[in-house]
Amino acid sequence: MNKLIAIIKREYLQKVRTKFFVIMTVLGPLMLVAFTIVPGLLISMKTGGDTRIAILDQTDGVKLYDSIRNSLLKLERDEGSSKGQALGDAANSNSKDRMEKAGRASGSFRVDQVNPNGRSLDEIKRELNARIGRDELDGYLVIPPDIVSNSNSKSSYYGRNVGDVFTRGQLRDRLNSTVRRQRLINEGVKDEDVDALSRSVDLATYPVNEKGEEGAEDSGAGFAMVFIIAFLIYMTVLLYGQVVLGAIIEEKETRIAEILFSSVRPFQIMFGKLIGVSLMALTQLGIWAAAFAALVLLAVPAMAARGFTDINLPHLPPFFAVYFFLFFLLGYFVYSTLYVLIGSMVTTSQEGGQMAMPVIFLLMAGLYLAFAVIRAPNSSFAFWVSMVPFFAPITMMVRIVSQTPPFWQIALSLGIGFLTVVILLWVASRIYRIGMLMYGKKASIPEVIRWARQA
Repeated sequence: MNKLIAIIKREYLQKVRTKFFVIMTVLGPLMLVAFTIVPGLLISMKTGGDTRIAILDQTDGVKLYDSIRNSLLKLERDEGSSKGQALGDAANSNSKDRMEKAGRASGSFRVDQVNPNGRSLDEIKRELNARIGRDELDGYLVIPPDIVSNSNSKSSYYGRNVGDVFTRGQLRDRLNSTVRRQRLINEGVKDEDVDALSRSVDLATYPVNEKGEEGAEDSGAGFAMVFIIAFLIYMTVLLYGQVVLGAIIEEKETRIAEILFSSVRPFQIMFGKLIGVSLMALTQLGIWAAAFAALVLLAVPAMAARGFTDINLPHLPPFFAVYFFLFFLLGYFVYSTLYVLIGSMVTTSQEGGQMAMPVIFLLMAGLYLAFAVIRAPNSSFAFWVSMVPFFAPITMMVRIVSQTPPFWQIALSLGIGFLTVVILLWVASRIYRIGMLMYGKKASIPEVIRWARQA
């Protein structure tokens, strides 16, 4: 036991005292903020000035140009002046909505009307294409004569950068709104009634538990929480699993294992390294959690002082923190043990990276399965994928947050998972004992099976 504690202490202190640990502890939260906020800011940034659009309105007697132009300029005033709010609202929506909202909060338009003056459509298009070529125009919209009367009619947009999905989306939305408005007016609806009839409605959602009790209104934060938790488990296992892999390969490359094996049992070395790296990971995560909690405590009073009091928090089931901790440990040790096994089989870091790809695919599979599980948390499919130890840390947490399953299912998933960890540790220790002394070539699958069978 003393030797095991010594190995754990050595591994822990060796990792914690490195410059990399200190740098990542400081930069980790900053990198997380950068990866979550900076993309939205970059999307909303308009670096090329105003978008210069020309509109050729061929409708006779309707003249949609003024309505589209006013709508685009109103969009610019309303959304451009509240860019921060648009980005904040987008944080609670899916990725497509988030990109659309960020795009609507960016840039401005200069809109010109094209007067036909008796010219043909081909002549007008040649002139506008030439203006685009001379960089006098970014694009133009052609509205056909029958756009209002013919539901199958299609408008056309020509531009220098057709990959600018934000400009295309804004033009499409303004055009659709204008045409719908005109069609209602043509059907006899009064102009002043069109806005009232076209106003969208909100849908309030309320959870109902298995006892038939109605809960508070759901803001949608629970959906975001599900994938934040899944992504947190994914990133943690991926990051610190690689640290475990590197620690195993490092001793093989430096041949320290040959010296250690003379005085310490291989299982103690393997288990000590695993626990030491795990404690290092918990230390770093604890520092990040404390920094985040302190930031929240400082931010809440400041937000309250500015009037931001309507903060909707997701409703989490009882014992959520306990479940999260247990499944987090389960996922970490399942995959860390796999990394130990891989490290025992390979001889270089490059080989280890290649062999670790199936482990990464298993993690990704758990994330993808979460999308199906959240739609039907109590289905047979959700039950079985939450029993698989490699997926359970993500899929079962998704079930717990979205629609908590019976306790026996949670206990069964944990039992199967930790039993799998014990089996993997036993297999990894047998492979580790022989694999750490093997040099020169990567072990084949038949060799690994033979090592595991040896007494």
